Amino acid sequence: MRILHTSDWHLGRSFHRVSLLAAQREFIDHLITTVRDRRIDAVVVAGDIYDRAVPPLAAVELFDDALHRLADLGVPTVMISGNHDSARRLGVGAGLIDRAGIHLRTDPAGCATPVVLADDHGEVAFYGLPYLEPGLVREELGAPAAGHAAVLGAAMERVRADLATRPSGTRSVVLAHAFVTGGAVSDSERDITVGGVASAPAEVFDGVDYAALGHLHGCQTITERVRYSGSPLAYSFSEAAHRKSMWVVELGAAGEAPSYQRVECPVPRPLARIRGRIEELLADPDLDRHEEAWVEATLTDAVRPHEPMARLVRRFPHVLTLVFDPGRPPEDPLASYAQRLRGRSDRQIAEDFVAHVRGGRGPDAAERVLLEDALETVRSEAHEGVVPGGENGPGAATATVRTTPGAATATVRIAGEAAR
Repeated sequence: MRILHTSDWHLGRSFHRVSLLAAQREFIDHLITTVRDRRIDAVVVAGDIYDRAVPPLAAVELFDDALHRLADLGVPTVMISGNHDSARRLGVGAGLIDRAGIHLRTDPAGCATPVVLADDHGEVAFYGLPYLEPGLVREELGAPAAGHAAVLGAAMERVRADLATRPSGTRSVVLAHAFVTGGAVSDSERDITVGGVASAPAEVFDGVDYAALGHLHGCQTITERVRYSGSPLAYSFSEAAHRKSMWVVELGAAGEAPSYQRVECPVPRPLARIRGRIEELLADPDLDRHEEAWVEATLTDAVRPHEPMARLVRRFPHVLTLVFDPGRPPEDPLASYAQRLRGRSDRQIAEDFVAHVRGGRGPDAAERVLLEDALETVRSEAHEGVVPGGENGPGAATATVRTTPGAATATVRIAGEAAR
């Protein structure tokens, strides 16, 4: 039996405010073509059909179109709800569309009731384990403890118990939406740590021929029989290095190891993460290949450049996000504030502050004159008692210094004793 494993469609999701609906529609076209051209016998979708519990109408229409096209091909499809889906909403009408060969499994109580298909080697039982929120399903499943591992283990005990009642040689496929230990995460997955320990060991799936996992967005192999298909599209820049794909899993006779093939998914636009000073990014010929990519740019300039996004867009028209990470000189983390100031004059302390807030670039000659003038004013006022007992403390004075346009504004405080 040839099975196509996919998951995490996240229909309705955007990418940094850019709509992905057209790309998701292209993926559905690719899915249907793959099912037809590779003569797929069954499709499994391991959760997160939608991106949120109440999806936009356009996402619902796209899902409806996908179901009609799969039903028209006559290829059985098994789907489960994920942590982004509303299980109850997704499951509405499940009994009716089951007759069309589309099998939605959204109720944890039915995790041990399989969809049974057959091929030349006998029966294959498909068990759908929707996302199991420990606080909601622990009692229902009779889990011995709180946490994802416990409830997933309790569900799998039910699966193995049902499988033991079936004819000898029955093969089994489990769909689950969970974080299995050893999986590599990305930024676009919603945290599921609420409700207990987030991960479950791969051994929880012992005894089944294949575990088709969803939740993590990178296509990856946990064990030979436990795999994530990953999402068909990138949903964060942390997925820039992912090869988006689906698994074609071929089950032979009972006892035979499955065989696997990866089917690449269409890429609407490549992702690129670039880093450096803005002048370097605008001039580096090695970055030519990213000019048509969606770009995340991290600027390391000591001072925030003037209109950086507008300048970057001229070379990278699809830059979507801008991060500032100015390079700073290392400081001794063990040195106390008093130790760092010991033996330094007020002028040196003020200059150090300017250098600190500007990523290591201290004041130039003109700025030093401004600082010295401000310090002298503060000393004079402190000596004359202009602000004795003010809000900065007895015998203290403050002066605000603005250096060059766009630079930080520094407030210099001189204690009366130090000023004298």
